[in-house]
Amino acid sequence: MSRILIVEDEQDLANLLTYNLSAAGFETETSHSGAAALSRAKAFKPDLVLLDLMLPDLPGSEVLRLIKEDPNLRRTAVVMVTAKGQESDRVQGLELGADDYVVKPFSVRELALRVKAVLRRMARDSEGTGVLSAGSIKLDPARHEVRVGGNEVALTALEFRLLKTLLERPGRVQTREVLLSDVWGIEAEITTRTVDTHIKRLREKLGTAGDIIETVRGVGYKLASPDKDA
Repeated sequence: MSRILIVEDEQDLANLLTYNLSAAGFETETSHSGAAALSRAKAFKPDLVLLDLMLPDLPGSEVLRLIKEDPNLRRTAVVMVTAKGQESDRVQGLELGADDYVVKPFSVRELALRVKAVLRRMARDSEGTGVLSAGSIKLDPARHEVRVGGNEVALTALEFRLLKTLLERPGRVQTREVLLSDVWGIEAEITTRTVDTHIKRLREKLGTAGDIIETVRGVGYKLASPDKDA
């Protein structure tokens, strides 16, 4: 049973989400502030955090950043809940590492479907192929582990999924729209450089090995073909 931490300061909405997500088969807990959510997440160890961006103490974006920086929580999926029209918040959240967003007012049924879709994408990260490699990079889906030259590299769930997608498609150009759809599971309905931001962070974490991720100007990115320099 997947665990969901609901971070929502509106009591009635929190109760509604708890009731419906529990009925959908999830184990849920609720926090009504950012500080309480961070503390509860460490003990509850949720698979997914449903995070309202408007909280009484900390901005939801700050809670998201702290979750993604915590070594014990960085692989936790986060779905943001944003107010209608706040495109800048959605862009910021996606760039900080949110897996998806839902705009208020929303259908609880739609929300449950979005949550299930994010959890399915996370499960697929550990399925399918064996160890993927390119240059000194090795990615083990079963162990959810990335190593460069034998040294483990700590990636968030999104960074792991992004690297896995590129490793599975060597030499093939991936547009930003394709990556938003296949990695984030969202359509490019807002103007955002979130793909560029994550590629930049991924390259930084991989060090010189990250040079194998090439920019195709005006189009997107690709993993250099193994025989490029042959």
